[in-house]
This record gives sequence, C-alpha cells and structure tokens, in this order.
Amino acid sequence: MKQPARRKAALRNNLEAYTFMAPYVIGVLTFFLFPLIFSLVISFGDYRTVHGGNTLEFVGLKNYIDLFVEDATYSGAFLTGIKTTLINTPLIVIFSLIIAVVLNKKMIAQGFFRTVFFLPFLLGTGYVMKQLLGVGAVDQAMTMARSIVLPAEVSGYLGADLTGLLTAFLSQITWVFWRSGVQVILFLAGLQSINKSLYESARVDSATEWEVFWKITIPMITPMMLLIIVYTIIDSFTDPTNPIGEMFMHRAFDKTEYSLSAAMSWVYFLFIILLVGIVFLVMKRFIHSEFDK
Repeated sequence: MKQPARRKAALRNNLEAYTFMAPYVIGVLTFFLFPLIFSLVISFGDYRTVHGGNTLEFVGLKNYIDLFVEDATYSGAFLTGIKTTLINTPLIVIFSLIIAVVLNKKMIAQGFFRTVFFLPFLLGTGYVMKQLLGVGAVDQAMTMARSIVLPAEVSGYLGADLTGLLTAFLSQITWVFWRSGVQVILFLAGLQSINKSLYESARVDSATEWEVFWKITIPMITPMMLLIIVYTIIDSFTDPTNPIGEMFMHRAFDKTEYSLSAAMSWVYFLFIILLVGIVFLVMKRFIHSEFDK
C-alpha cells in the first residue's frame, strides 16, 4: 500500500514541477528555438515575400559564399569586429579588476567613493543609457567617446604624430571606462566572496601584498574572471555601434534580403560560440574551485 501512495505523491510533485516549468519551456520554444531554426533554414535558401505570400527556394551554400566572395563590406566589418573585440576585451578586464581591487580596500568614506565610481559606470552601461536617453542618443554618445578631439593649442604644441597617438589613447581609455560598469561590479562581488582567513594566514607567513594578490586573489576569482571575459566578448560583439548589427537590419528590412541576413547572423553567431569555446578551453586549466584540494 505504501508503494502506490509514494508513486502518486511523486507523480503529483512532478506534475506540479512540470506545470511551473511549462510557461518557460513554451516561451523558449516560441521566442528563441523556433526563430533560431527558422533563420538557419532560410539561410540555405532564397526567402522572399511575393504578393502577400512567402516563398523559399533552396540554394545551398550560396548565401554563405556570397558573404565573403561577393560582399566585401561584410567581410571587412566582420574582421573589424573581431579585431575590436580582441583588443578591448583584455583592456576592459584588466581595467575593471584594478578598479574593483581599489574599491575593495578599506578606506574612509568607502561607501561614498564606491557610489562616485559606480554611478558613472552604471550610467555608462549601454542598456541603462538606452532607457534614459534613447537608442539614437546612446549611439551618438558612443561615437563621441571614440572620437576625442584635442584643443588646437595642444595639437599645435604636440605635433601631428604625438597628437594622433594621444587622441587614440584617450579615446580608447574613454571607451574602456564606458564599457566596464558590469565587469567592475562582478569583480567586486568575487573579491568580497574570498574567505578573509586566507589573507590572514598568508600575512602570518609574511607574504607580501604582491604575493597575496597573485597566489590568493587571482586564483580565487578565476571563475568570476571567466564569466567576465565571456560577458565582455558577447557585449563587444553585440555593441550598439557594431556595424555588423546595422548591416543585419539593413539587409533584412531595407533590402528584404532575409536569407542573406540570416546567413550573416549565423556566421557571426557561430564565430562567437567558437571564440567563447576557445576561452573556456584555455581558462579551464586555470579555474580554481573552493573544492580543489
């Protein structure tokens, strides 16, 4: 008698769990999985809207070949996006870690200084700025952040070559500052999760601050560092000023080249997955777990 009762209880519990999961599963299938599969299918065809109806003619790999053979604009923008990501990701990660370490130190009016630092970071985050100012204003602000112009007096004194280098440096620093808000918060959370007894033990053994940082702090935040690197890569590829995103929209909705736009998206998506996979493989050997012996 007990066995059937247990089975009924387990079935009832499972049914309740499935009921709560159903909206999420339906949402994923409707708004993510179906569009993903549909875009993959039409990327191998010629999808058109004709007289109020839709037609799809299979063309194989033609769209993918055209991207890099016929359309030099896409390949150029694609390579530019890769270069920008490979340059900005390490800069943002290092900058964010430095700021987080400074803000994690005990100091007078620590809460005030964190607020002073975090407010520009949070307001500088693209999604927040979009909500406050609108997409157009954010795009314009980001463009300005990447095109700093020095006063004429300073440019005349430094000369053309030095002015160019300084302008590029300041523009890059401004851009890194703009994109580092979330990363600083994540790093700070990782630093605050480290067991303080580890630091106390290290100092008892006369370890220097430099040794403590490299032998305790860095290993303990490697899981968070992996998350931040992946987030930064994806954030860079989905940046509002990324020309490839605009190219997708232009091809699909202005020129109604749905299949070519789908092929563009899939090449871009697969490259991001590949890059993230490489990061996981490289970082895997350095990841420290609290369960490691």
